[in-house]
Amino acid sequence: MPILIKNIKELLQVRETNVTKLSGSEMATLPLLKNAWLLLDEDKIKGFGTMDSCPEGTDAEEIDATGKTVLPAWCDSHTHLVYAGNREQEFVDRINGLSYEEIANRGGGILNSAKRLNATAEDELYEQSRLRLEEVMRMGTGAIEIKSGYGLTVDGELKMLRVIKRLRENYPVAIKATFLGAHAFPIEYKENHSTYIDIIIDEMLPAIAREDLADYIDAFCETGYFSVEETERIMEAGSMYGLPGKIHVNQFTAIGGIAACVKYNAISVDHLEIVTDADIEALKGSITMPVALPTCSFFISIPYTPARQLLNAGLPLAIATDYNPGTTPSGNMNLVVATACIKMKLTPEEAINAATINGAYAMGLFDTHGSITVGKTANIIITKPVNSFYELPYSFGTNLIDKVIISGILVK
Repeated sequence: MPILIKNIKELLQVRETNVTKLSGSEMATLPLLKNAWLLLDEDKIKGFGTMDSCPEGTDAEEIDATGKTVLPAWCDSHTHLVYAGNREQEFVDRINGLSYEEIANRGGGILNSAKRLNATAEDELYEQSRLRLEEVMRMGTGAIEIKSGYGLTVDGELKMLRVIKRLRENYPVAIKATFLGAHAFPIEYKENHSTYIDIIIDEMLPAIAREDLADYIDAFCETGYFSVEETERIMEAGSMYGLPGKIHVNQFTAIGGIAACVKYNAISVDHLEIVTDADIEALKGSITMPVALPTCSFFISIPYTPARQLLNAGLPLAIATDYNPGTTPSGNMNLVVATACIKMKLTPEEAINAATINGAYAMGLFDTHGSITVGKTANIIITKPVNSFYELPYSFGTNLIDKVIISGILVK
């Protein structure tokens, strides 16, 4: 049945024609209608306008949004939502003064999650992941990227990607799968990088391609993990299977990874807590979307992506959760938007653009998600009564979401 949302106080991100992405000063503008209506038909946006043109006599289910803001659902372009157990002890270790590197060196971090995941049956992994996905949908996420990377074995990586595929088949949310076999080097390959990369290229990738399990390829390009040259080798191999790069880069150090990603036409470069002038020059004119992960910086007390520096250079920016058990155990995009405003000094307009249109771009979903445009997927957030949309990041600790609609379906 069609859904007609009426008396909307503010209808955000209205675009008569589709916008691929927003860059620089464009991100400061968030088009909206006041006293508006929005019509959803099946899983698509059918129409919108101000209440003086509201359709009458339709057979639609009507929702009264008096005093409420309506906006497109969040597009979370970087998560590790599929994992086993958690790493709460490492949270305490960091409070007690251990660094990310020190925790990793004593068997924690990614290798800790890999050990747990490989010991967990696929059905149990699916059940744990399903609950997380349902939670983020209720918090307004309507499109999400999910990575592998906690298997670090052929069987483990395939298990993760199969779980992601099952989630995609069973839920209305748009899901993109990213193969991240190059997340860390297993202990047995710590001094033999080339052999593990051979396994990624010669064993994992062909198996993934046979089952059509991934949309993108990723690597943790960072000091102590995968070098620029190793990351390039992985991106080149991924391109042979039609998997563009979505690369972890510049989280702790700048080692030239961004320029390499641009060279290989990566769709996004994610983290960017450390950014150099050379990195900014490399990104100019490219198709690569910078993605900031502000709640990761918040949780492990590292620098925030210098958003103003990127926007002042005319670049685009997306924001995402980095939902994972070690450095960001939260998939709450509302908190991401608030943190981007509070700590990265984005305006609410910029933050919402980064979490909708630009997030959709970073997943290759710009034609279908991220804005209120006729023909796009009916992914909608309806807030509780608010003074204005500024209240979303301002009241950062309050749940201001009343209803979420994903692919035309009201999320329970």
